[in-house]
Order: sequence, then structure tokens, then C-alpha cells
Amino acid sequence: MPNIALELGKQSANFGVKSAYGEQQDVDGIRVIPVALTWSGFGGGSDESGNGGGGGGGWAVPVGAYIRRGDDLRFEPNIVSLLAVAIPFVFFAGRALSRVIRALKK
Repeated sequence: MPNIALELGKQSANFGVKSAYGEQQDVDGIRVIPVALTWSGFGGGSDESGNGGGGGGGWAVPVGAYIRRGDDLRFEPNIVSLLAVAIPFVFFAGRALSRVIRALKK
């Protein structure tokens, strides 16, 4: 039986870059390269009698795209996704910071 951890390692060597940057698309002479924030994880295990299992998962948030028109290259953010990620992050980061400050005051 092959070692699952080694197989996953081989398969995921390029996974980060390929999942963060999409395939280039040409639309009416404009080149578009989508960009995403990605995360993935894998795990597995077994016991002494050979019973085992594994699994994995991940998510991706589209944050924008690189747009190339002629010699001009710029990044255009996806405002809706950035707000969907930023609002909960700022809320929980602010809440955690307020609790740390409150604990330090005691």
C-alpha cells in the first residue's frame, strides 16, 4: 500500500500557485488572470490493525484579477469578496484586541 502522505505531497507541490492564480483568459484583446486567496489541508491516520482513513478540504475566495491592456498591467480587486472577507475579520480581530486590552488592564 503506497504511503498516502507522500502521494499527497507530490500532488500538492504546485497546488498553491495553480489555485491562487487562474488560467489566463483573452477577452476582446484584454488579458485577464484571476487571483484568489486559497487554503487547503489534508490529514489521515491508522491504528495497529491497519484500519485507516484520510481526508482533505479547502476554500478559495476570489480577490480580483490582473488586467492587461497592451503594455498596461494592473490589479483590479473584487470589492464584494474583499468586503465579505474583511468585515468578519475586522469584527473578530477588534473583539479579540479589546479582550486582550481588557485583560492587560487588570
